[in-house]
Amino acid sequence: MTSSSGARTRPQISGFNYVRPLGSGGFAHVYQYEQDMPRRVVAIKVLKDGVADAHGRAAFDAEADAMARLSSHPSIVSIYMASVSSDGHPFIAMEYCPESFRTRSTGSVVPLAEVLDAGVRLAGALETAHQSGVLHRDIKPSNVLRATTGRPLLADFGIVSLRGQMRGEYTDRAMSIPWAAPEVVTGATSGTIASEIWALGATLYTFAAGQPPFGRATKKGTDHELMARISRAKYTPVPGAQGYEAFDSVMSRAVAKDPAQRFGSMHELGLAMQQLQRHYGIDVTPLDVVSSTWVTPATTVQGVRGPTISSVQPNGRAAKRAALAAAPADRTRTRKRAGSSGGGAMKPALIGVGAGVAVLAVAGVVVALMGGL
Repeated sequence: MTSSSGARTRPQISGFNYVRPLGSGGFAHVYQYEQDMPRRVVAIKVLKDGVADAHGRAAFDAEADAMARLSSHPSIVSIYMASVSSDGHPFIAMEYCPESFRTRSTGSVVPLAEVLDAGVRLAGALETAHQSGVLHRDIKPSNVLRATTGRPLLADFGIVSLRGQMRGEYTDRAMSIPWAAPEVVTGATSGTIASEIWALGATLYTFAAGQPPFGRATKKGTDHELMARISRAKYTPVPGAQGYEAFDSVMSRAVAKDPAQRFGSMHELGLAMQQLQRHYGIDVTPLDVVSSTWVTPATTVQGVRGPTISSVQPNGRAAKRAALAAAPADRTRTRKRAGSSGGGAMKPALIGVGAGVAVLAVAGVVVALMGGL
């Protein structure tokens, strides 16, 4: 994935044409590709060289599994396939989204109608995940993408928890501090439904206010200061907003310091967001929760997955051509022997004779049938 100078090179993936890089995170690079069949634009996430060990692969496989299991939900990014590229890099091909909500909410506010719509949709997506035994564990604005239709989509299950077990090295301490719950920041837990409710509440607050609810007091503030502010969890209403009292009431409960005081589930939070839509005279967004009948629970996964090996060999055809070119004399002798046997010259004649016999046979059957009429 990297050249001798350290610059990234595009991965070789059969059936996809490289377009451009989209971004890079702690564990993977993301590129835009065009798929050959069916023809469409996709985003491909490729595991970085430095983390492509057993632990990194376990986390990467868990992400692919979780997103594929939940892809039937309309507010979760769709997964098209996951495999290993011809140059040996694990990748996930997924739905392409032109931007994330982070770009919309950094230093600016998202209209309240869009915030509430996103809140209902994401609550439904996370309720579906929770019912199937999956915790996302990294809910934040940059992981809420915008589909080409403008609707929000939840992405990046990179530090997902399946069946209560963390997948990948150090994921028990993974967190995005501005949107992490106090109990996660202090290390009391690595993730619960209650901490996910906090994270979604903090994310929605960020959309509405243009900054996290417990952000740094100054741009020069340290992570230690930020963690202390989160631990105190003293809620501040959305600054400069008029008529947001009802919204602030819901958000302050979602990010309550005591987990027991928060909403009991994502479904409950979604219903509260719908009630806010009615309060503000906004069209109510459906709260989509995919039935567990159609989502395979994590606990039903059986057996151990074998190693994924690319079936596309980058030098396979080239090697065969080189081997044939290296033995021209053998091919010439083979052709001469085939020509001298006479078998090749007789085949077309025999085929013609066979065809003629078949035609006469068919004609005889037709005449016989007509004679009997």
